[in-house]
Amino acid sequence: MSKKTEKNTAVLNKNLPMLVGKRLIEQNLSISCAESCTGGMFSQTLTDIPGISAVFDRGIVTYSNQAKMEELGVQKETLEKYGAVSEQTAVEMAVGIQKKAATRIGVSVTGVAGPGGGTAEKPVGLVYVCAVFDGQKMCRELRLHGDRSANRNESMLNMFDMIGELIQ
Repeated sequence: MSKKTEKNTAVLNKNLPMLVGKRLIEQNLSISCAESCTGGMFSQTLTDIPGISAVFDRGIVTYSNQAKMEELGVQKETLEKYGAVSEQTAVEMAVGIQKKAATRIGVSVTGVAGPGGGTAEKPVGLVYVCAVFDGQKMCRELRLHGDRSANRNESMLNMFDMIGELIQ
């Protein structure tokens, strides 16, 4: 089952990481993550939660295409056909980290944080977030309009939001 959602919220609830983290611990749900444009923000925020070591296995920053292929098993053909900033790549990243870490949840993010790097097809602020959990897959396309820091933060909060939706 696959769900695709779009969110363009200005700011998600800042308490969201703590709320989701507590639910992960309470439900004993193991989690791993693969980050690109957030550069480890999700992992850092998750590890700020007391007790999260009971369920958080690992976080991998795969900024380059080579790292996505080597660490997560993203297919070269996927990157050539769709690019690093695509739903297809985000899915392969989430599935790849979930398999590598043998966790129940795998979550990924890839996008163009800015201020440069955008194109007409893939503008600054285009981000894909994907989470997989017990056979469910949820992907979200974001069209953000903040600066680099705001875009990265909003992407990270969307990762928590998706996980919250999947484990409710």
